[in-house]
Amino acid sequence: MILAIEGVDRHHYPDLFEQMFRMRAAVFAGRLAWDVTVVDGREVDRFDAEDPLYLLCVDEVTQQLKGAVRLLPTTGPNMLRDVFAVLVPDGSVESPLIWESSRFAVNPELAVGQARQDANHIVNTTTVELLCGLVEAAQLAGVEHIVSVFDARMARIFRAVDCPYDVIGVPTRIGRTLTYAGLFEVSDAMRLRLGNKAGLGKPVLSSRPPASAWALGA
Repeated sequence: MILAIEGVDRHHYPDLFEQMFRMRAAVFAGRLAWDVTVVDGREVDRFDAEDPLYLLCVDEVTQQLKGAVRLLPTTGPNMLRDVFAVLVPDGSVESPLIWESSRFAVNPELAVGQARQDANHIVNTTTVELLCGLVEAAQLAGVEHIVSVFDARMARIFRAVDCPYDVIGVPTRIGRTLTYAGLFEVSDAMRLRLGNKAGLGKPVLSSRPPASAWALGA
């Protein structure tokens, strides 16, 4: 299931957010060696203070965090505009109809002890579930597109799970990898093709506050 939790409410879910920040440290600092700040084993950045909407993929039985992603309006502080402006030399996108997703991560512990084929299946299924949740949450808020910054590794994953995007700006090598800014369509057609990829025809969002509560671009 996918829990949609606003930043101001995260104190109601201390264990899940502890898992999320530690997972982010393991993925972005440990596995990918990104230049991120980790304090006491937790990766938290300044955009976590901007009241984002978090989507947390949680195992309903064990309550283990399987993956997470963060959403922010492009009308306020966001990573593409404020950190990765080099990718959009002609100016970043800014619209109440476009959200930015960031810190997309799947828990590496899910694949521990699994055969390679099984591990890939678990990772891909969790990835698609998060992507389905992104589409559902955005549709509830009347958002039409999601923009995201991602590297070549994620570009391969998006192709593998049949998640198309339009590259905007100029792909640029940042650190050791080619980095892209991509625009993803939010539509019934996108939700259908993602759901078909992983057998997720039914809605994945478990927590559905009024759409007005998610009007982050307002």
